[in-house]
Amino acid sequence: MARYTGPKTKIARKFGEAIFGDDRAFEKRNYPPGQHGLAKKRGKKSEYAIQLMEKQKAKYTYGILEKQFRNLFEKASAASGVTGEILLQLCESRLDNVVYRMGVAPSRRAARQIVTHRHITVNGEVVNVPSYHLKPGDKVAVREKSKSLETIERSLAAASQVYEWIVWNNDTKEGTFVSAPKRIQITENIKEQLIVELYNK
Repeated sequence: MARYTGPKTKIARKFGEAIFGDDRAFEKRNYPPGQHGLAKKRGKKSEYAIQLMEKQKAKYTYGILEKQFRNLFEKASAASGVTGEILLQLCESRLDNVVYRMGVAPSRRAARQIVTHRHITVNGEVVNVPSYHLKPGDKVAVREKSKSLETIERSLAAASQVYEWIVWNNDTKEGTFVSAPKRIQITENIKEQLIVELYNK
């Protein structure tokens, strides 16, 4: 299955929340898509359906395909600690996510494109793999000849969110991935325990 590149609002309406960020279209129609979206009588979802929905929400949020997501889960399961929290930390440690968190791109989808187009370096070397996993202390920067790109400058000018686990210098357009975020520092509304329960069935 290919990565989803369709309308973001449709997916946001499916989950009942703006998982891709600010969405005016979603605010106007924040009910499920389809002709029965406004119907009040909706059947009660099974435990499996709820767990599956949560996994799909996490995959869409981070832009990760099933095979990649499953591999991340297995890696989280093998590590010592709380599996669900480690799973989200692995998602947050991806290069495309960190580029987005640093404000270099307005969305994860845009961050993925910036990475694949070779505009980002890690520790001085160009990395064009969005799923590249960063380690604490890694230096992430906008490539020298890409620093004047309008899309990057516009995104950085609009960025206001600050994260404790990331250091960013707007003047030099470079930063440091200090550490994987703790669960309390991850703002996404994802119930990771439901995903763990689904995979452990």
